[in-house]
Amino acid sequence: MKIPEFLKLNSKFCWVNLSAGVCCCCAALRPRYKRLVDNIFPEDPKDGLVKADMEKLTFYAVSAPEKLDRIGAYLAERLSRDVVRHRYGYVLIAMEALDQLLMACHSQSIKPFVESFLHMVAKLLESGEPKLQVLGTNSFVKFANIEEDTPSYHRRYDFFVSRFSAMCHSCDHDPEIQTEIRIAGIRGIQGVVRKTVNDELRATIWEPQHMDKIVPSLLFNMQKIEDIDSRIGPPSSPTGGEKEENPALLAENCFRELLGRATYGNMNNAVRPVFAHLDHHRLWDPNEFAVSCFKIIMYSIQAQYSHHVIQEILGHLDVRKRDSPRVRAGIIQVLLEAVAIAAKGSIGPTVLEVFNTLLKHLRISVDFELGDRRSSAGSATFSTSSKESDERIVQNAIIQTIGFFGSNLPDYQRSEIMMFIMGKVPVLGTTSQSLDTSHLGDLGTRRIQIMLLRSLLMVTSGYKATTITNALPPPFLDPLLSPSLMEDSELRQLVLEILHNLIDRHDNRAKLRGIRIIPDVSDLKIKRDKISRQDVSFMKKHGQQLYRHIYLGCKEEDNVQKNFELLFTSLALTTIELANEEVVIDLIRLAIALQDIAIINEDNLPMFNRCGVMALVAAYLNFLSQMIAVPAFCQHVSKVIETRSLEASYFLPETIFKDKCNLPKSLEKHEKNLFFLTNKIAESLGGSGYSVERLSVPYVPQVTDEDRLSRRKSIVDTVSIQVDILPGNNTEDKIDNTEEITFEALKKAIDNNGLEEQEKEKRRLVIEKFQKAPFEEIAAQCETKANLLHDRLAQILELTIRPPPSPSGTMTITAGHAHYQSVPVYEMKFPDLCVY
Repeated sequence: MKIPEFLKLNSKFCWVNLSAGVCCCCAALRPRYKRLVDNIFPEDPKDGLVKADMEKLTFYAVSAPEKLDRIGAYLAERLSRDVVRHRYGYVLIAMEALDQLLMACHSQSIKPFVESFLHMVAKLLESGEPKLQVLGTNSFVKFANIEEDTPSYHRRYDFFVSRFSAMCHSCDHDPEIQTEIRIAGIRGIQGVVRKTVNDELRATIWEPQHMDKIVPSLLFNMQKIEDIDSRIGPPSSPTGGEKEENPALLAENCFRELLGRATYGNMNNAVRPVFAHLDHHRLWDPNEFAVSCFKIIMYSIQAQYSHHVIQEILGHLDVRKRDSPRVRAGIIQVLLEAVAIAAKGSIGPTVLEVFNTLLKHLRISVDFELGDRRSSAGSATFSTSSKESDERIVQNAIIQTIGFFGSNLPDYQRSEIMMFIMGKVPVLGTTSQSLDTSHLGDLGTRRIQIMLLRSLLMVTSGYKATTITNALPPPFLDPLLSPSLMEDSELRQLVLEILHNLIDRHDNRAKLRGIRIIPDVSDLKIKRDKISRQDVSFMKKHGQQLYRHIYLGCKEEDNVQKNFELLFTSLALTTIELANEEVVIDLIRLAIALQDIAIINEDNLPMFNRCGVMALVAAYLNFLSQMIAVPAFCQHVSKVIETRSLEASYFLPETIFKDKCNLPKSLEKHEKNLFFLTNKIAESLGGSGYSVERLSVPYVPQVTDEDRLSRRKSIVDTVSIQVDILPGNNTEDKIDNTEEITFEALKKAIDNNGLEEQEKEKRRLVIEKFQKAPFEEIAAQCETKANLLHDRLAQILELTIRPPPSPSGTMTITAGHAHYQSVPVYEMKFPDLCVY
């Protein structure tokens, strides 16, 4: 049979002789898109893609976009067959053709083609051949960089998230192949994120089931960073080669990109898997990697979302509150680093929550510490001391976090935090919302007080208030100067240091550090401004509280050198920041009263304390005399100091606070020229225009209501009228009037002349006091006496004047309205004579 000439020209056509003698052309029946696809594959796969035929296929796909889905399906069919037959050369050609078609076609008909493309990528990723996995990943990354005109609602990437995450954990025995697969997995995750993260209509990548795979995969590779600290901070710009070859660096950049795209609604889903990873791999102790992770998080997210991360850390701290101290300390250290970055940004909603949670964990830590000490009282001490030291690490971390957080807040928020912390300090006799320390005992309460005051000290550091009233409002000042905070030397030191932070508004405290006789105060270059009207008003209202605190602080037996140094600094700062002429007179009266404490010694203070008080008075009056620059006053002070240096050097700070100092046996035999005399000071200041009438009135501390509640002996027991009417009540306020009858007592009773002179002297002092003492001081004492009498009278009336119950009820007046509360007859108590 003769073949037609036009068919001979096309070698692609073949003729088949059938048994019936009929001829047919097979190739003529194949669709054109299949012929074009077949033509791009060469006979030898090593020759690569046939570029000329690929251009024909591309032109056909662009001209007839409705054929794209068929082209994709046919390519997928061929690729699947080649993968099964391990003809990897043709697989590479098929994927190259798919990539070129994707880049060239942007019509809406591309979506069915994309489904075929993703199906082929999935086939490559499922294969066990590393080269095919890398090839599929590269094709997917190219696809991820293509921006589609319209979203695809039905397309999901669950398989790719799972597969790429598994590739990130590759454990191939060949290190090079392992690194190659991990890099491919990270790049695949990055492609998924870029493809889906900004499109809210698609299946979101922020769902927890996806984040629980993506985030741990990235963190697993980031753990391989050898030098963590080298890249902590804002995102760096590594070279392209370094980024592609280092899985750790690539994972970090992908993690930063993921967090940078997070929004308000999905921030928590991206952060919570980080906690799960750190818990599972026990990376809180040591916590270098945890710290680096959260630094990356805080620098990568948008600033207004920082409080979300802080809330998550606080929540995780609550979850792990029963873990070992080092784990809790690691979490708190992470919180500190996060707060350090976010403090200048937006953390408004979580300010009080942060402090409340930290203070709660501070109490829990103290509870654990004391519990371990009690439970192992009779056992070996090594493990106990180790647990206690670990709890101290937790407590120090909490204090450091509170202080750093508070010191970086704006002033208006910092003042609220100061009030908040002070309200948590357990103070005797107050009704504040303090931490519950009832089950901790005295030792636990003291530990809580010390920890909270240390936190408050850090918060107040660097605080500069415009007026002292803003820095020391009454609700804050009263509990801070509470007598219950004066029963321990360390507590008194912390209270004084907090006062220094708040009073010192010109940074003069460093120049006054250490108690000493300053030869020339002008060399210190003290900075000060004119006393404002608000500060003058503050001293009129609350100056007596400050004087009283200093006065009582000098009378404590457990004072050490640091206490005297802080007391000197307190007096000096008060002089610099708050002293006008009236306050200067009050401070001099206070200094003379302190000198009398040491000389008279009614409190039986040790000799070191008495000499320390004398040295404190000398150092302060030397400073004060040079600050007010009255020549006669300066001359008197200098003369006394010079005499002391020759005859009684233990009255000077340079001598008494040495390690080895010879103390005197008594102070009664000392001459008057060793003491600062009131009449000399009054003469020197009177010539310079000062109102010195009040100098002749001895300073007496102001009495407060807390003195009756405090466990300490009241300072006014010797000057106030005691009324003991009800036996058995308020035994701590009673004065034992019984005296032991001795020869000296009888001798004093016989000496009537001496008693009369003493009575006259007492009357003279009372009259002089009411004539010259400031009105505020007199009013305070009268008010205190009135309150004492009123309380006793109220107790008497409550016990004696109780009307019998009446069926008609008793009348109570509330807010100006009368209310009757009836009493049932069966609850009334009748006298026995009325019942039969």
